[in-house]
Amino acid sequence: MIEILEAGLAPHYVPYLDGWALQRRIHTDVVTGTRADTLIVLEHESVYTAGTRTQEADRPRDGIPVVDVDRGGRITWHGPGQLVGYPIIRLAEPIDVVAHVRRLERVLIAALRIHGVDGRQVEGRSGVWVRGPLSDNKIAAIGVRVEKGVTMHGFALNCDNSLAPFRQIVPCGISDAGVTTVSEVAGRAVSPADVVATVTTAFTAEFAAVAA
Repeated sequence: MIEILEAGLAPHYVPYLDGWALQRRIHTDVVTGTRADTLIVLEHESVYTAGTRTQEADRPRDGIPVVDVDRGGRITWHGPGQLVGYPIIRLAEPIDVVAHVRRLERVLIAALRIHGVDGRQVEGRSGVWVRGPLSDNKIAAIGVRVEKGVTMHGFALNCDNSLAPFRQIVPCGISDAGVTTVSEVAGRAVSPADVVATVTTAFTAEFAAVAA
């Protein structure tokens, strides 16, 4: 059983530190067995998050807060118009973090298909991508952490957010690819509220199948 917790969508944006504290509380409950596996979905206030491989040169200077976090990877942006999902779930033994990331990618690809977007996986790179005229463009980023067998952090799907903050950084340390949104690819306005049901349905289907 997967519990879905909608913690705040526009106009009720969640400050990043509040969302991180919520993750930690639920993580503790899942570790101790007092709560079922849970997927948190929300939109954050504008923030950059710096993973453990972030270099000093990666850090932007545009006035948007930068928060150092305990996931892997480098720097990325979260904010209004982007659907963020935090799966707090216990992984089966032996723990395979790469397989978990691949599952999250499949979830998002399945959800995007319903909205007319052809997402795909790219060998050697995490996240979900779409083909562009010059390069692959990332439409969803994924960064995770596993502690005591239970996951934290997760995915960020660009829906109708501004891409301006991504121009201040090298998103996730990848310099030879672009960034796009569901709205840009679909050619119409698609908000987090428009995709949250398809994403949570796809997530439940994928992870129920894994647990079966």
